[in-house]
This record gives sequence, structure tokens and C-alpha cells, in this order.
Amino acid sequence: MDGARLVIDEPVVLTQIIGKVDGLRLDEHDADTKGDLFEYLLKRIKSAGELGSFRTPRHIIRVIVAMLDPKIGETCYDPAAGTAGFIAAILDYIKLSNSTSDGIVNAEFDGKLIPRGNGNALSAAKWRVLQEQTFFGNDVDPKMVHLATMNLTLRGLPAVRIYQRNVLTTSLDAERKRELGLPEGFHVIAANPPFAGRLDKDRIVDDVKVGTSTATELLFINYMIHSLLEDGRCGVIVPEGVLFGSTGAHKELRRQLMENNRVEAVMSLPGGVFKPYAGVKTSVLFFRKGGSTSRVLFLHADNDGFNMDANHDTPIDADDLPALAEVFKTREARWEEWNRRTVGESANAALTEKWWFADAATIRANDFNLSAGRYRPMNQTAIAHRNPRELLDELAAIEVEIAEEVDALRVALAEQAA
Repeated sequence: MDGARLVIDEPVVLTQIIGKVDGLRLDEHDADTKGDLFEYLLKRIKSAGELGSFRTPRHIIRVIVAMLDPKIGETCYDPAAGTAGFIAAILDYIKLSNSTSDGIVNAEFDGKLIPRGNGNALSAAKWRVLQEQTFFGNDVDPKMVHLATMNLTLRGLPAVRIYQRNVLTTSLDAERKRELGLPEGFHVIAANPPFAGRLDKDRIVDDVKVGTSTATELLFINYMIHSLLEDGRCGVIVPEGVLFGSTGAHKELRRQLMENNRVEAVMSLPGGVFKPYAGVKTSVLFFRKGGSTSRVLFLHADNDGFNMDANHDTPIDADDLPALAEVFKTREARWEEWNRRTVGESANAALTEKWWFADAATIRANDFNLSAGRYRPMNQTAIAHRNPRELLDELAAIEVEIAEEVDALRVALAEQAA
């Protein structure tokens, strides 16, 4: 919490705040309750427009964590931690996975009932592992570091250190990692790194470079690949342009993902997931370090359980995410099922079940394009009546890519002129 300051000049206001906080009797409540209170405050800050671009929707975080399936004893890392939403969700997931039936309750979050476990099946030794040897994170913004530290402290994780660090412009040698208590690599990485940012090319460390690109979304993915242990797994939210961008850096990164790692799935999210603070179309990329990719599972979500209006905070019944998460968990059996289907059956299934596969040879022939819509089987009716929202999302993503390339050309021309 170095550098954290809260200045209250008015004595009356300070007295009122102390009285109200004291009245909460926080010492009488458990860590989950205090964590929920802090999440409520973060959401209110989002509503005020002060933190919205940093806060990933919690229901999206929960489904990514469930698909990664972190276990007790594994190291979990978020290199762009923000308010530590992913770390908090992994803690909740591990506690739920290690709770008996009488230790599980249904709690309401954003108008939805979510099962929550108290971790009563964890031994004292495993609790210490969870509290002291499991979670790691960084963020470049000191305000985010303070918020993340407070969030985790309230949840019973005061020993977790969120460091202020830009992982794209600084590197740590083995000795420095030991001094900071950091492992050489991580079993699980879950993150929503910054979109559409660019860095001065001279500041980028060699470990994360992808050709001559200065796009942060590409550099972050390369950094995550290098940060994983062998067979470690990653779930990362990416702007759609990462999946089909036509620059040399885009293609090279996707080639590395496909040929030197195992891309397990790409889940296309609805276009309005980050409204009202960002309208960019996004997907979630799931991969494991090492080996090579033989096939990729594509998942398509039209609905995420919330109304796709300007605020994206009204609960609705339509929610594709739970079923898609289950398809991911049973992907080996689904692959066998997919191979038994005819072309027509595959097209109909892609429309109704919203999942399909593409093999590595097909993806390689398409410049390693990983956009889900590229490989979606279509019957003639579906082609004639394609969802207009999908077309608009693709056009918006292409527009973003064009704008980024124009900016890069401007920078290159300015450097030549200098």
C-alpha cells in the first residue's frame, strides 16, 4: 500500500465516516462478506465512471476460471491484475471445489444466484498454501495495486503481493524473482490485459517482442506464453483483431500459439460485454504451453445472462455461458461426437449448440486465423440469414485493426522524417 493516501479535510465529514464505518462491525463478519462489500463499492465506482474500463464483468471472470479449473497447490497469476477480480474468483472457485455440501450456500451476485463454498474440506496446511503460495499479480497503475491489495486483504489473503510493474517494459532475473518470492513459472494465468495500447518500441523488453509490433495485446499474450510452466494453461480476454489481424506480427503470434503451444478453445463473447465503457468485440483464448495444436474448439455466446443494453447490468434468463463451459470441459468426447456427424448435422449443431471444431491444417491454410466465425459450418439457410449483429461485430473489429495500422504507419513515417 505504499503511496496510498486518503485526504479528508473536513472534521465533520471525517467524524461521520468513522461513525458509519464503525457501525458496520466489520470485525464480526467473515472474509466473504467483507469481500462482497468491497465488490459492491467497486461496482459503484464503475457506475460513477471512475473505474469502468478496469473492471472486467464478474460473471465473465467466473466462467473463465471455471473453464481453467485451478486446483489447490497450483500457482495462479494475473499480469494485469486491476482490482484482482480474477484472483478473487480463483479463490472462490477453489474454496467451492473443496467444500462439503453443508459448506455451500447460494449467494446473490448481480441478480443471479451463485453457489459459494466456505472451503471447509481444506486442511490447515492447504489453507496456508492457498493464502501464501498460490496467488501472484502485477499492475502498472498504483491505484489498481492499492485496490487489489485491499480486495484480497478483506478476503483473507493479506500475504498476497500485487506488485506495481509493467511486465512489457521490465524483466526480472532468477535472483530477483527469488528475492520477491516469485516462482519461475505459473500453472494458471487468467487475465484481461489492456486493449489497443501501444508502447515506445525502445522500451519493450526482448522477452515479449513479436516482430516489430508495439501493440500491447500481442505483447501481453507473448509474455503469458513465456510466463507459464510447461503444460501450464491460460485463459485471456483478447480483442477480436488479435484472432484475425493480417499484420506480420499478428500472424507470427498465432503461428507460435498453434505450432509451439496447444490452443484448446476460442470462445466468442457477445459484442456488448464491456458496455458502456468499451464496445470492442472480444473473445477468450484458451491455450496450454508446449506441444502443438491438432484442433481448436470454437464456442459462440450470443447471450451472457445480462441484457445487451447501454449498461449491460440487467439480468435475463438467456445465458449461453454455462453450457459452453460444459462443452469445453468435455471437449474430448465432443470431438469424437463431432467426427461422427455429417456436414448437415454439423451445420445444424453449430446453430443450435453454438460450438464446432477446426483442425490445425485448416487453420494453417487460413493464415492461422482463429476467429470463431471463420470455421462455423453453415447450411444455405444460415448463410442467407446470418445474424446482423455478428456482421456488425466483425466490421467493428476490422475497423479497429485498420485504425491501429494507420496509427502505426504514422509513427513509422514520423520516425523516418526525424
